[in-house]
Amino acid sequence: MLTKRIIPCLDIKDGRTVKGINFVNIRDAGDPVELGASYAKQGADELVFLDIAATNENRKTFVNLVKDIATHVNIPFTVGGGISSIEDVAPLLEAGADKISINSASVKNPQLIDELAKAFGSQFVVLAIDARKVENQWLVHTHGGSKPTDKKLFSWAKEAQERGAGEILFTSMDHDGTKQGFANDPLAKLHELLSIPVIASGGAGNKQHFLETFVIGKADAALAASLFHFGELSIPDLKNYLRTNHIPVRI
Repeated sequence: MLTKRIIPCLDIKDGRTVKGINFVNIRDAGDPVELGASYAKQGADELVFLDIAATNENRKTFVNLVKDIATHVNIPFTVGGGISSIEDVAPLLEAGADKISINSASVKNPQLIDELAKAFGSQFVVLAIDARKVENQWLVHTHGGSKPTDKKLFSWAKEAQERGAGEILFTSMDHDGTKQGFANDPLAKLHELLSIPVIASGGAGNKQHFLETFVIGKADAALAASLFHFGELSIPDLKNYLRTNHIPVRI
C-alpha cells in the first residue's frame, strides 16, 4: 500500500486563514504564513492554499502571499483560487507553487484541464470538486460552493482524469466543517472509478475519521483545516495513531 498523505488546507480570505461550516459562517483561523511553517515542521506531507474569494471577487490569487508561504515550507505546495488560464499559472510557479488547483474555471471551460496538463504535466494539475448531494445525486458546485451546476460528481471526475488531471480533491459540502467524518461512500466510488489519486476533504473531526477515510473511503490523502488550525489535533499524534492502526504514513 502506498503511503497515505495528511494535508492541512489554508483557506485564504483577505490575506488571512479562515474556516467555515458547510462553506458559510466564516471565522478567522490565523496567519497563513505562520500556520504553513508550523505544519511543515509538524510533518505534514503537503500543503494546500486556496484563495476562496478570488473567483467570486473576479481577481487572481495573491501571488505575494503564495511567495511568503513558499519560503517558509519545504513540502509540496498546491495553490488554487482564481486560476482561469495558462497565463495565470506562471506567476504562481515562480512564487513557489508545486501544483495548482482548478475548480470553477474548469467547469466553465473543461478544455482548460487539457491545456494545463499539456503545458505543465498531469502531476501538476489538481482538479478540486465541491459537491453536495441533491435528490440522491452528487452535484458539482462552483464559486466557493455558491453556484450549483448540472455536472455530476462521478462523471465530471472521470472526464477530468481523461482530460489529464493528475489528482482529484473532492470536498463534500454536506460534510465540510461538521466534524462528523468524511464522505466515505462517494470517496470509495471515486476510488473504484479512477486511476489517479483522490484527496478526501470535508468533515474531519477526530483521528478515527482519518482512519475510516483511508480504510472505507479508500482515499489516497486526507485534507483538513479547522481541526489543525485550532489545535484540536496535531499531525504527529494523528500519524502515530494511523501507523498503530496499520496505515502507512511518513513519520
